[in-house]
Amino acid sequence: MAPDRAEVGAGVENVDLSEQTVFVTGATDGIGRETALALGRLGARVLIHGRSEEKGRAVLSELSSYGADPALFLADFASQDAVRALADEVADHVDRLDVLVNNAGGLFTDGELTEEGVEYTFAVNHLASFVLTADLYPLLRESEGRVVVVSSEAHRGARIDFDSLRSVRKYSGWRAYGRSKLANVLFARELAERAEDDGVSANSLHPGVVPGSGFGRDLPGPVSAGMRALSGPLAVLPGPFADSVVDGAETSVYLVASPAVEGVSGRYFKDCAERRPSRAARDRRTQKRLWTVSEALTNAERSG
Repeated sequence: MAPDRAEVGAGVENVDLSEQTVFVTGATDGIGRETALALGRLGARVLIHGRSEEKGRAVLSELSSYGADPALFLADFASQDAVRALADEVADHVDRLDVLVNNAGGLFTDGELTEEGVEYTFAVNHLASFVLTADLYPLLRESEGRVVVVSSEAHRGARIDFDSLRSVRKYSGWRAYGRSKLANVLFARELAERAEDDGVSANSLHPGVVPGSGFGRDLPGPVSAGMRALSGPLAVLPGPFADSVVDGAETSVYLVASPAVEGVSGRYFKDCAERRPSRAARDRRTQKRLWTVSEALTNAERSG
């Protein structure tokens, strides 16, 4: 049976994070919640982000029982102004940040544009992390910290059509999701290059197919129904088609806490081991173009 604590599955249960301050986005439910709780049990000071204050308070209560000195921040990642305000709140609350876990994201079946006129999935799953990381970068640079980006194997087979980022014409939720997850890998790789001289690392990962994460709620038809069925008691059990929420948090926890990845940057991980991402994810021309386009879409130049 799979371990019921992500830090055990990640092999870092004996790591002491008591001197670390960690911020986990999308941490009020699913994989993010399990990631935050695991890091709290390891002694980290854990900051969490979410959209539901009720769910956030529940996570805070559990983190407090570990002595994790937690704090909750609320923000809608579809709004760049809200993400910038979030970064300001975090920077006002702490004087150091050792790790940023960009976990928040989702799959959305309906095509729509954000208030900035950007396709919603791309904005939430990629641009929000781009803005947040940039705005918190001074804190990360000060501590030579780690950036962990939760991507997905859904990036395989995806491509980024830069001309469609402001359009929902012929929208496909799955294609948009795959594109955003490809952007996650490319972002982490480019950030790793730009941050190398500052001692900041950036890696991306696939968490698994996790019913209890809420991922399947926007999947179409029978796929969504199947995911909902697995989200009951079976969600805590390992199986050939789906992982538990605890399993899903393991690689994030590994990348935050493991001494084995000290100094490792620009890599892609699955099951707590490095994996080779898709060819598109290794295209440096696309990688650099994505950074430039992301700057333009967020109306700011960002150097790290």
